[in-house]
Formats: sequence, structure tokens, C-alpha cells
Amino acid sequence: MLVRTFGWSLAVTAVALAFSAVVWGWEGLAVVAILSVLEISLSFDNAVINAGILRKLSPFWQRIFLTFGVLIAVFGMRLVFPVVIVAITAKIGPIEAVKVAVNEPTRYEHLVTSAHPAIAAFGGVFLLMIFLDFLFEEREISWLGWLERPLARLGKLESLSVVVALVVLLVAAMTVATEVPVHGGGTVDKTATVLLAGVAGLITYLVVGGVSGFFEDRLEEAEDDESEEAAPAPRTGSVIGLAGKAAFFMFLYLEVIDASFSFDGVIGAFAITNDIFKMALGLGIGALYIRSLTVFLVRKGTLDDYVYLEHGAHYAIGALAVILLLTIKFEVNEVVTGLIGVVLIAASFGSSVVRNRRLGEGSGQPDRQAEVATKV
Repeated sequence: MLVRTFGWSLAVTAVALAFSAVVWGWEGLAVVAILSVLEISLSFDNAVINAGILRKLSPFWQRIFLTFGVLIAVFGMRLVFPVVIVAITAKIGPIEAVKVAVNEPTRYEHLVTSAHPAIAAFGGVFLLMIFLDFLFEEREISWLGWLERPLARLGKLESLSVVVALVVLLVAAMTVATEVPVHGGGTVDKTATVLLAGVAGLITYLVVGGVSGFFEDRLEEAEDDESEEAAPAPRTGSVIGLAGKAAFFMFLYLEVIDASFSFDGVIGAFAITNDIFKMALGLGIGALYIRSLTVFLVRKGTLDDYVYLEHGAHYAIGALAVILLLTIKFEVNEVVTGLIGVVLIAASFGSSVVRNRRLGEGSGQPDRQAEVATKV
């Protein structure tokens, strides 16, 4: 099953890494590899969520998501979207941005560097909101209970994550944004730019969350209506049509959720490299593995084996948010940035393995597992 599920991803990875080594050398190879690992680590919970919804769909809709959805994820969000970000922040057209990247790499680097404070503020606040909403949410299972349980109680205060994010943005704007180094020497005040970009990142996150919630509500309504209509013995054509609508809304919901997770990966990639082609290649590899992992989880039927991985991924997102805000003024080695996420994911995976052994999962004791899990 592993070879069949991950075969294409492994083949594409081998070709892509070989291409990176030939074109960009060992440094380029390292950047692409780190971006791939980063995308996988940040999007593992995305694969879990996708698998949980995807298994409810018919084989037809599963194929739609795993084919058409891949095109949107790899080419749309990992290639087109970064071009749009650079074009908007650098105030040039997308076609010109691509031409400059290919023909004038020095100028392109200068344009991206000049736009970095806005990119960092926008992405930093967006990532911070993802982390804070996770941290302030009350859940049955905690990884770092001494930290997560008190914060979950605080999270009952309405809009607390928005308030914290705005406070962090104000602190960043009044400190690191006041003296930003510029190309050729000297500094410039980017306070207004950072504030505007950070607020835009916050608005974007709230809009993405609102749209996702809209599709989720429509999905729940469709499922409720379907269950009511299916109660009578004779099945009519309307029931089949309603089932189709439910599947369609579920597919739209999946796409919105998937786009929101890939969005944080694209934004986080700016903390590692400003090279749009390395970014697209590395994140594209990661996106393929996330799709393969989604299929694997659906076929395997086990979505809760490693319960702390979601925690580790969100802590990695929080670390990236802080790093992005710091890079408005300070230079942070991209290798260090990538390794922080890897270490957090590895730690959460190790904790999950220890927990599984302690609870004896997979040893034919489901009742005992459920009993212990409710007490964690």
C-alpha cells in the first residue's frame, strides 16, 4: 500500500531534488528539501481533516478531489499565488514579476527584499492567528497540558486571539519596523507598511475562516435534510439530487480548507527563501505528499494514531509567525527556521509514539483506550 500510495510522490521528489542540485547546487537542494519537509509538517493536520471528510464521499468525488484538487494545490497555490504576492507587494504586474525573476534575478531579489516587511507582517499575523485559535481552543487531549489547559480556559473570552494578534502587531510595528535595513545601507521606517499589511493578514484569515464556516454549515444542513428525506421507504429522485448537493458542498468545503492550509505554507516559505521557483518546487513536493498521505489515511482507516502531531504542527506555525515578524528587521538563517519546524514535529511524533505504547493502542483493547483517552 505504501508503494502504491506514495509511488508518484517519491518519483517526483527524486526528479525534483536532482533538478535542484543541478540547477542551484547543494544550497538550492537544501532549501527545496527543507521547504518540502516544512510543507508536510505544517499540513499534516490538513491531511487528517481531508481524510476525515474524504472518506464520506463517493469514489467519483474522491477522484475529483485527488486530481483536480492537486492542480489547484500545486499550480494554483504554490506557483501562481506567490507570483501574485510578489506582484502586489512590489507593485508590478505578474507577468513582469515572472520575467524579472527569470531574466533579472538581482533586480528581482531587490524587489522582494524591499517588499519583505509587508510580506512578513501579512504572513506573520496570518500564521499567528492559526496558532492562537488552536492554542485557545479547549480540547480533550493536550500535548503540553501545563500550557494548553490554562490557555484553553482563557480562550473562552470572545475574540481573544484577535486581540492578542493585534497587540503583537502593534509591538512589532513600534519596535522592529521602525528601523528596517535597506539595500545599499541605511534604514527606513516601515511602521505604517507593517501595520497595514498585518491588518490585511488578519482580515484575510477572518475571511478564510468565515468562508470555511459557511461551507461547513451548508454541509451540515444538507446532511440533516438528506437524513430527513431518506426516512420514507420510497426513495425519490430528489433524495439523489440532495445527496449530490451535499457531496458538492463537501467538495467546496474541502477546497476552502485545503487552500487555507496551503496559504499558511506559502506565507511561511517566505521565511526560508524569496526565490519563487525554489518555493514552488519545494512546496509542490510537499503538496503531493499531503495528497498521498490523505489517500493513505483514508485507505488505512486510522486517523488518530498519532494524536500530538497536530499540536506539533501548530507550534511550528507559531514559531514561523514569530520568526517572520522578527525578519522585518533581523536576518534569520533559513536553515535554522526550517529545522525548528522539523524538531517540533519530531518531538510531537515521539510523544505520540510513547502515548500509543502506554495505552496499548493496536493491541485489541479499544474499550480501555477509549476510557483512558477521555481522561487525558
